[in-house]
This record gives sequence, C-alpha cells and structure tokens, in this order.
Amino acid sequence: MARRYGGKFSPEAAQEDETRPRGAYDGARIDPVGARANALFLPAIPLVFLSLTGGAARLALGLGAAAVLTLAAWLLREGLRAEAAYAARKVARRPAMPRKMAASLLTGIGAGMAAYLSEPGLAAPLIFGLAATALHGAAFGIDPLRDKGMAGIDTFQQDRVARVVTEAEAYLGAMSEAIGRAGNRQMETRVEKFQTAARDLIRTVEEDPRDLTAARRYLTVYLMGARDATAKFADIWLRTRDGQALADYAALLDDLEQNFAARTRKMLRDDRSDLTVEIDVLRERLQREGVRPD
Repeated sequence: MARRYGGKFSPEAAQEDETRPRGAYDGARIDPVGARANALFLPAIPLVFLSLTGGAARLALGLGAAAVLTLAAWLLREGLRAEAAYAARKVARRPAMPRKMAASLLTGIGAGMAAYLSEPGLAAPLIFGLAATALHGAAFGIDPLRDKGMAGIDTFQQDRVARVVTEAEAYLGAMSEAIGRAGNRQMETRVEKFQTAARDLIRTVEEDPRDLTAARRYLTVYLMGARDATAKFADIWLRTRDGQALADYAALLDDLEQNFAARTRKMLRDDRSDLTVEIDVLRERLQREGVRPD
C-alpha cells in the first residue's frame, strides 16, 4: 500500500521545525537596481563633452540635458527599490511619489533637449522625447498605483505601525554602518543574520497591526540598544582588537536573535489560535442553521 513520505527531510517536518538554524544567506536582500538602471547614468557623460564645442547657449542646454538625464536615472534607482519593498510585503501602501513614471518623463525631456543640440526645431526633439519616454516605460514599467492588503485595516493603527517600522529600520541601518566600520567580515555576517530575524518580526507586525503592542519594545528599545552596542563594539575593535569584546558581542547577538525569533513565533501561534477560534465559532453557527459539514 502506498504511504505518504515522512521523516526528517519531509515537507511536513520542515514546517514543524520552527527552530532550525538559518543559513548565512537566509533572508538576504538583493539590490533590485541592476546593470540596465545603472547604465542610464552613462549618456550624460558624453553629452557634457559634446556641449563644450558650441557657444554659451549650447553649453547651457547640454548641461541641462545631462542634469535631467542624471536625475531620471537616480529616480529610477529609487523607484526600483521602492517597488521591491512593496512587492516583498503582504501589506503595503503604494509609493507616495511615482518615481519610475517620473523617471520616464524626465528621460524623454532629457532626450528631447539632447536632440535639439543637433537638430534645432520642434519635430525632432518631440519625436526623440516621446520615443525615449515610451521605451523607458516599456523597459522598466510603472510604479504600483494601489495599496496592497489594506482592506479592512485601521489606517490610524497602520500609521502607528509605519512610524515604528521606520524607526526600527533606521536602527538596523545604523547597525550596518557601525559594523561595517569595524571591518570584521565575520561579525558583519552575524549582524545580517540578526537583522533577518528582526525583519521577520517587522513583517509580522506590518501584516497584523494588532501585534504592535506586543512587539513595540523589541522594535524600539531592544533595537536601539543593539545599535548602541554595535557602535561601541566597533570602536573597541578598531582600537584594541579585543577578543573578549568580540565574544561578548557575538553572545549578545545570539541572545537577541533568539528572543526576536521567539517573539515572532509566539505572535504567529497567537494568530493561528485566533483562526481556530473563528473556525469553531463559524462551525457552531452553521450547525445552528442546520448545516452539518461532512
């Protein structure tokens, strides 16, 4: 008789083992800005040199076009990062500013200004500008235009969560800067693992703002303490290369990671308990209505 596969490496076992160790790159975030976006900084460079061969008007127009194209490339980078952050979350608001769409428009304006250098008039700059705008939009798409997963969520509570999350991300960013200053690659990897556990908690709170009260201390007080401890460790390590300080800091990160992971698991279990209660209540209502599920 056929039997379902089970054991240590079965999918069910992987789901039940909530405390399994995480790999060094588990939860690593990839910068969404690729070579295509970075290449858009290049056209401004030859444009500056080409504008040096004419008079003052040509120089001003060329430098203006180069500035517009550079601003468009920068907006595109920020728009791609905002879109990646939007896609990574189950609950997210649309970007406040449509950066990618603004980048497409500015690219068209910059291309039109550059075309005017060689073909003064209206037709050629307009054609090149429209073509550049359309091609840029086709290559990189548009920004998210709608909120995601916000139906039925108290916007006031979501705003409170957003402020706490912004503060928590600032603490994590300061930790990365401090440990980078220390120049210890091993501890940089260790900090990234802790940050993954912290961001798991952040995502859990974002998805259910009711968890903010239980997690607020972790996302403010504990992360602020972790930031300060990281800065102090970096200063000591740069001066003395103290092995005891390294061991103490690694132990602190272990303790913080375990506590953040435990807090996240507890909130997820509470969410499952709430779901079980709702299912039981629904079943009782169905039975009162004479519906008997098989």
